[in-house]
Amino acid sequence: MKPRRTGRRRTARRQSGKAHHNVYVILLKEEVSQLRQVIAENPNRNPSKPCVYVGMTGLNPDERFQNHLKGVKSSYYVKHYAVKLLPELYEFLNPMPYEAALAMERDLAEDLRAEGYTVTGGH
Repeated sequence: MKPRRTGRRRTARRQSGKAHHNVYVILLKEEVSQLRQVIAENPNRNPSKPCVYVGMTGLNPDERFQNHLKGVKSSYYVKHYAVKLLPELYEFLNPMPYEAALAMERDLAEDLRAEGYTVTGGH
């Protein structure tokens, strides 16, 4: 009989404060801006600005992007509308501790939305 995993290791790692989490931004195809939910989440969208997905990961952003494309814990928007990573929008922020990355994911999404980007993700 295998011992049950309690998740203690994951929790301990998150609380350790080590700076190995990253935020990332993915360019999405323009068609995503026509989806009802995306329109509702971005009422002040500037059509001249791109559509993006904002996420957070403990992996390298390139590795996480490939996982999205393979369908591993993938966002619907990324799996179906991804174009490429936009490192110029996030590289200067990384890496950071887990709690900081959680907050930064939300803040980055809000900032990009305020600049007129059409944003998905950023939970």
